[in-house]
Amino acid sequence: MSDIASKFFKYRSYTPIPFLLLMLFFEDANIWSLAFGFAVAVCGELIRLWGVSWAGSETRTTGTVGGTFLIISGPFAHVRNPLYVGNILMYFGLGVMSYALFPYLQIVALTFFIVQYHYIVKAEEGYLRQTFGADYEAYTKNVPRFLPRLTPYKVKGVTQPPFNLSAGLKSERRTFQAFGITSLLLVLLWYIGRS
Repeated sequence: MSDIASKFFKYRSYTPIPFLLLMLFFEDANIWSLAFGFAVAVCGELIRLWGVSWAGSETRTTGTVGGTFLIISGPFAHVRNPLYVGNILMYFGLGVMSYALFPYLQIVALTFFIVQYHYIVKAEEGYLRQTFGADYEAYTKNVPRFLPRLTPYKVKGVTQPPFNLSAGLKSERRTFQAFGITSLLLVLLWYIGRS
């Protein structure tokens, strides 16, 4: 893994913080930005929850890239990186909610996260290609990285972990908390600003 990919992977949970601070400081929300942004962010979180319920707690690692299974079920049957797609939608939705420095902050944040995930995904793909060989090659030829296909990819013979919503909810607890607190702060800042 390259140095930049390794750093992005290790600190990927913290890279949204500067954007979050800017969103809160320059908040300029209105009822429409709050409603539309919240809907987009919830869609992102639901995609994450669906993915984590298949992938399990391995998605929470911060050390090195790795995984026990080549997961091709659930959202992974539509897009290879549903957790990153979910993150981007969630961050973008929160950015729209805040309406801070709109649209410049949202464009800069979107560009940053696309670049960050590009490096992380390249490192993960190297691991998956080496570990799962022909199964992964077939998967990459049929399932896009970030833009979902409409019909699910199906293939027999690739062992899958069970879908576990309870484990997914437990694994997403920190994300739910961060999402809930940020959304609430944005609504409160908007409400106070109207008073």
